[in-house]
Amino acid sequence: MKKLAVLLLLIIVACKQESKKETKDFTTLFETSNGTETPTYNEVISYYKGLADTYSEISLFEIGTTDISKPLHLAVFNTDGKTDINQIKNSSKNRVLINNGIHPGESDGIDASMLLLRDIVQNDSLKSKYKNSLICVIPVYNIGGALNRNSHTRANQNGPKEYGFRGNVRNYDLNRDFIKQDTKNAAAFAEIFHTVNPDVFIDNHVSNGADYQYAITHLFTQHNQLGGKLGEFIETKMRPEIEQSLAQKNIIITPYVNVWGTTPESGWSQFFDSPRYSTGYTSLFNTLGLMVETHMLKPYKTRVEQTYELLFSTLDFSKEKSNEIKELRKNAVQEIINKKTYPIAFTVDKENPSTLNFKGYEGIFIDSKVTNGKRLFYDRTKPYTKEISYYNNYIPTKEVTIPKAYILEQGWREVVERLQNNNIEFTRFKNNTILTVETQHIKNFETRNTAYEGHYLHYNTEVIKTENQQIKFNKGDIYIPTNQTGIRYIIETLEAEAVDSFFNWNFFDTILQQKEGYSAYVFEDIAEAFLQENPTIKKQFEEKLSTDESFAKNPQMQLYWIYTKTPHYEKAHKKLPIFKLY
Repeated sequence: MKKLAVLLLLIIVACKQESKKETKDFTTLFETSNGTETPTYNEVISYYKGLADTYSEISLFEIGTTDISKPLHLAVFNTDGKTDINQIKNSSKNRVLINNGIHPGESDGIDASMLLLRDIVQNDSLKSKYKNSLICVIPVYNIGGALNRNSHTRANQNGPKEYGFRGNVRNYDLNRDFIKQDTKNAAAFAEIFHTVNPDVFIDNHVSNGADYQYAITHLFTQHNQLGGKLGEFIETKMRPEIEQSLAQKNIIITPYVNVWGTTPESGWSQFFDSPRYSTGYTSLFNTLGLMVETHMLKPYKTRVEQTYELLFSTLDFSKEKSNEIKELRKNAVQEIINKKTYPIAFTVDKENPSTLNFKGYEGIFIDSKVTNGKRLFYDRTKPYTKEISYYNNYIPTKEVTIPKAYILEQGWREVVERLQNNNIEFTRFKNNTILTVETQHIKNFETRNTAYEGHYLHYNTEVIKTENQQIKFNKGDIYIPTNQTGIRYIIETLEAEAVDSFFNWNFFDTILQQKEGYSAYVFEDIAEAFLQENPTIKKQFEEKLSTDESFAKNPQMQLYWIYTKTPHYEKAHKKLPIFKLY
């Protein structure tokens, strides 16, 4: 009798749960507005909370905080029921992370992801299809920008009626912040990323650099930068198979059209996603990255629908190739170490382009009716399909030998925080320690004349490396081995010559300023005595006087040159607090 009562109770509870699912309406604003509107941030989060409350397969987490003091949310689909967040990264399932609203005016992915999870969880065949996948969604990444809602800042965009603003609450473009992590958003993203450890990462965007027939384009992680077998996989399997999947759905797609102010007929290069960008950052941890770029001139309804289909195509590919992807990721670190060198700078290979059958519109320059100049005009009554060159190969221009470890002097708190945010393994010396290491001084660099995302970015950096010498390290200095999952992250940030290194992002600018100096009227006598006591340096000085015209005309430069050769010149000037142990 008791068993029968329990059985009846379970049936009643199940019926109530089913009734709850049936009565809860998960139709989105995008649908009720016939594809012309997108919900507010609060409406988006309320929607996901409703999904999580109604369906056991959906879990919703709050992780970290953002610059506007709200947490990031992570929605997770798992057919096994509610997810233990601490177990995601070690799951044998296919792990996919989808990021939305990094630029909240580009809301296509926000709506597409809401439809995606709803449709999966409400369809038994789809739930079964993705039973071996963990589908993780960041509903809105740039919360501050999403709350700054308007109808005007996307001047060229064809819908929705209202949307968020590109900059976050501190006016940062979050898709330039992944490596430098100036914002709390980026730190929270890093926590989510390492919590999920995704096999595949998708970042949804909208863009316009020209007019053409496609409503959607793709930007896969640049395969040479990703490198090795992962790079081959993304270029020869992932990209063409996802393109083919969409073609079967009658959706045409092309690589991101990387031209601005010109027409595409002459071809273009693949966008190089360095680690400041989302897919460049995720590649540092051997994740396959895909940035979706819909075309802002196309109707919003079309853009969202095609984003939705691309998400499904990517889920299908990653599900089918899950074992292969996991194996490639597992072996990636050892593959890097075995090469012994690592490329930190690339250039476009102009000699080996691919060929695309590009579907565009004829573009001409006509007289402007606004200014006294010419304007670019695309004639949509004249579509074409032409073969164009797509420069999707890059070649390394600079490589470094991978050390056994990097050693960072203590005190660089902001650098250490970012190492910790990104799960980089390191230890601190327990005692003062003498090691034979390579030291580095900054030789040359250039600096941008205008502010860029809160920085005056350095570039074209050159480093002088010394022969190995014995250096005394203090208790508390930081030892960072390279044989770890984050090897790419370590090299890309600590090698000053790398494009998005911590040096180039101004983290070490204090080493560029001398703290001690001299008064010329006093130092003249010291310099005279020094040259007399050091004939080799005196000879170098005289040779420079005779061969360098600008030097010969500048007595202040001459005296400073001598000063840098004396023991009075501070050793810390332009010396990086980063050492390499081989």
